[in-house]
Amino acid sequence: MSPADGDSEQRNEQVRRPVPQPAGVLQYEWDGAWVIVPHGAYDMQNIAPLVEALEDASEKYSKVVLDASQLTFADSTFLNLLIRVHTMTALRVAESAPQLLRLLELTGADSVLAVRDSVEDATAS
Repeated sequence: MSPADGDSEQRNEQVRRPVPQPAGVLQYEWDGAWVIVPHGAYDMQNIAPLVEALEDASEKYSKVVLDASQLTFADSTFLNLLIRVHTMTALRVAESAPQLLRLLELTGADSVLAVRDSVEDATAS
């Protein structure tokens, strides 16, 4: 194999790596609750759209469901936001990934926040 072949293989490896997707927020009403589906990774650099969505929803709805099924990363900024919104409305966290469940458990937030297995359970409770 020539050095040029090695360079080509290295470039191909770089192309195959997944590209991180930007954070985004999908929202909709379901069964009298407002459901927010953040996707991607959230930290203090990019949490502003989620802050706006949760705060707006908490002003308009007595029940807000955060569908966490599309989260790829959440840090203490995200956790602090959930706890703050919890004081403003009936917040339910649904379909959490194991990483988020572990974060909630380690911090004790799972005893404060209403965590549900599914969005259906969250809107019904």
